[in-house]
Amino acid sequence: MSQAPTTTPDDVPFRYTAALAEQIELRWQDEWERRGTFFTPNPSGRLTDGEGNHADPAARPFYVMDMFPYPSGAGLHVGHPLGYIATDVVGRYRRMCGDNVLHALAFDAFGLPAEQYAVRTGQHPRTTTEANIAIMQRQLRRLGLAHDPRRSFATIDPDYVRWTQWIFLQVFGAWYDEDAVRPDGGRGRARPVSELVEELEQGVRPVPADVPGVPAGATWADLDPAARRRVVDSRRLAYLSDTPVNWAPGLGTVLANEEVTADGRSERDNFPVFQRNLRQWNMRITAYADRLTDDLDRIDWPEKVRSMQRHWIGRSTGARVRFAVQGGDAVEVFTTRPDTLFGATFMVVSPEHPLLDEVPAAWPDGTRDAWTGGHASPVDAVAAYRAEAAAKTAVERQQDAGRKTGVFTGHLAVNPVNGALLPVFTADYVLMGYGTGAIMAVPGGDERDFAFAQAFELPVVHTIDAPEGTPEGARTGDGRVVNSANDEVDLNGLTVAEAKERIVAWLAERGVGEKAVTYRLRDWLFSRQRYWGEPFPIVYDEHDTPIALPESALPVELPDVPDFSPRTYAPDDADSEPEPPLGRNEEWLYVELDLGDGPRTYRRDANTMPNWAGSCWYHLRYLDPRSDDVIVDPELEQYWLGPGHGHQPAGSVGGVDLYVGGVEHAVLHLLYARFWHKVLYDLGYVRSAEPFHKLFNQGYIQAYAYTDERGVYVPAAEVVEDEASPTGFSHEGEPAHREYGKIGKSLKNAVAPDEMYEAYGADTLRVYEMSMGPLDLSRPWETRAVVGAQRFLQRLWRNVVDERTGELVVSDDAPSTETLRLLHRTVADVRDDMEAMRINTAIAKLIVLNNHLTTLERAPRAAVEALVVMTAPVAPHIADELWERLGHDRSVVHARFPEADPAYLVEETVTCVLQVAGKVRGRAEVPASVGEDELREIALADAGVQRALDGRGVRTVIVRAPKLVNVVPA
Repeated sequence: MSQAPTTTPDDVPFRYTAALAEQIELRWQDEWERRGTFFTPNPSGRLTDGEGNHADPAARPFYVMDMFPYPSGAGLHVGHPLGYIATDVVGRYRRMCGDNVLHALAFDAFGLPAEQYAVRTGQHPRTTTEANIAIMQRQLRRLGLAHDPRRSFATIDPDYVRWTQWIFLQVFGAWYDEDAVRPDGGRGRARPVSELVEELEQGVRPVPADVPGVPAGATWADLDPAARRRVVDSRRLAYLSDTPVNWAPGLGTVLANEEVTADGRSERDNFPVFQRNLRQWNMRITAYADRLTDDLDRIDWPEKVRSMQRHWIGRSTGARVRFAVQGGDAVEVFTTRPDTLFGATFMVVSPEHPLLDEVPAAWPDGTRDAWTGGHASPVDAVAAYRAEAAAKTAVERQQDAGRKTGVFTGHLAVNPVNGALLPVFTADYVLMGYGTGAIMAVPGGDERDFAFAQAFELPVVHTIDAPEGTPEGARTGDGRVVNSANDEVDLNGLTVAEAKERIVAWLAERGVGEKAVTYRLRDWLFSRQRYWGEPFPIVYDEHDTPIALPESALPVELPDVPDFSPRTYAPDDADSEPEPPLGRNEEWLYVELDLGDGPRTYRRDANTMPNWAGSCWYHLRYLDPRSDDVIVDPELEQYWLGPGHGHQPAGSVGGVDLYVGGVEHAVLHLLYARFWHKVLYDLGYVRSAEPFHKLFNQGYIQAYAYTDERGVYVPAAEVVEDEASPTGFSHEGEPAHREYGKIGKSLKNAVAPDEMYEAYGADTLRVYEMSMGPLDLSRPWETRAVVGAQRFLQRLWRNVVDERTGELVVSDDAPSTETLRLLHRTVADVRDDMEAMRINTAIAKLIVLNNHLTTLERAPRAAVEALVVMTAPVAPHIADELWERLGHDRSVVHARFPEADPAYLVEETVTCVLQVAGKVRGRAEVPASVGEDELREIALADAGVQRALDGRGVRTVIVRAPKLVNVVPA
């Protein structure tokens, strides 16, 4: 690594070196803390600015937020601060534009890593986590981030746990009324369970007919207390159920679907995952499926993320169709293509489908040998296949779909449109938890069904017309309908859309089907068999009925336990049972309480909440993290998050103004947070309908890693370029192989921010990371390139301070017309770039202006001060130091960002073509007088050029000012 000098020659004692940068940075960090520079004032209440003032009514609120960091014991590497620096730059810029900026950072502190460390070492997870938080806070403070320190917290804080548990109780105490009108005029919202009970008591709402143990047609008065409780519990948004879960014996816990990889293994530690039926807490997120889908159009998110959420929710419009079964109960299917019903030639049900609980004793006439799996009877065939399917996870079953396994069940179903008898198969690619657990198979219109039909010698009927010579196979496109008519309905000649409408109407008239909407989304599995998480604020009575604890009993805190680990098993032990650590602490598990019926003994829930619980609502806690009376003050929520607040347009759904984080959270965290926020919205605790108005996904800083001839990683810092090596690189004289990707301790290519602070200073690190390329793209880390950012700051320093005497060298003379033109063009361009989060191109323009000022005998104060203010969001420490040396009493944070004078923006410009390897990748409008150095900076900062380079280095830059720049990759 190229080291900056840590000492200064005697003749230039005031040179801007790493040592001087450290002095400046530490001093200003202490000053900011002492002055309360970044104290964000609320419009009312106890949180004021550093001078004791509430929010200026003329200042617009701007709420910028980073995704929750998890405090890892390894600390930060240089890739981690990218998003934190970016939000800091945006927040500082908006503050200097007159906004009241809320920016704070808290810690998502529950999680499996700390628990696993506790299992290995015996150290309490809280001790580990708090130590990790302290390390991370130190590293981030050294970066100079403008967070309001009063608003920080951790999800493990008892007062935070209290409110997380309180929200769970609100969800538990609510049900979803599909007909209720919301404040925004839409239909469907959560309501308190007490209102459901009141309507049932008054007879306004009939007793649901689908509750086990409740007779059809019963009235509320007919039911005993236990039955009434079953009715209410069946409608709650948080409910217990015996449902198939993803059980990871190697972890000793169950996992949500989202925590299972496509390979059917745990996302953490890659253990096998098995399907088990367990009594677990669930959140009825499916009630919000339509709103979670539709409201994506009302927020400013990347289309990629919105598409991922739409796909995960998986809304499909089609029809439910009921097929009569000879000697069995009718089988219902959901299909998005009811127009193809005449092409259905067989059916497939899940191995778990109740139809298979009874199957014929003998094979019916017409059974083919290929259908039986070699078994003598349907009973034997189905039993064997069910046992085989039970050993697979849902993901494995989907992956194995291409193998086309399955057996005939002996059942025959009746196609309702033509009376044809359809053999019913069971195959494990059909899942009971998705749709109805049964499908109608149309091999003429579905490739998977066609492959199954080929494997099992089943007929194929096409229902879509195709030109002569069309190859045999599934016809999956649109076209005119054929082979689809009976004595009562004729679809032939219709378009697919017309045929769908006509056949659904016909099915509904005969009571064998109706239009329906289904979803891929499943209710959120909310129980974890772990110690290090929020305990449920629930106890169970002698009937095992869940009872909500009163608010006065919150928080329910974790007890000390002798063993932090859930009982784990051999990773492949599918028959094992979960045993959470809290279940072994009987003194905590059984508690005597008076809940209104006198003192009685209750049993606590031994599971804990998933770590997602704390990250669902932390955006609300930043508004006042010490609030004891309410989850969020209505006035503060309206001010910081409400519809149409600040810069958001009238009629917006509200939410955080800018939320920055990785795209890896597109489904889990973001979907869960939206769900919880909407429940709070329905219950009247917030007015914003969405938690995050604008989402920005930053890219990643990646790095080269190196392996030796054995494939073992070697320290990247010790690898040198070596022409004599067959790979071009060597380590200790031996060839080293280079690869490009993530930064990590195990890859021995991690560089800690502390190293960069020591070698260059925090401001240099900030400038380098922000100038590496567009924020939304990944980019390669190159330690040797950091010196370029340092040189920019050294030139800025020399334009203000004499390196020998420390005196000011600026001139009070008026700037020349040439300087004014460049200054105001820079101001206009930097403002545009900052508004669009093009921080890299903003820095490039600041460098151009700075380089211009170095050519002058003495830089004019008017230009220098504007440059210092524009540099402050990116390099705040040196900017504050120079601002003070220029004679200002208050921090540069309080200075107004310059505005361009239009009179100086009128200048002849030309279009410069930007090429990479001779191919046009961008264009830039530049002054006709632009210099080669300025064009080089503009080209290398251009987003199109950066994308074309795709992480490659630059061999040379050919400049033909002012019309052409060609970047030649290494």
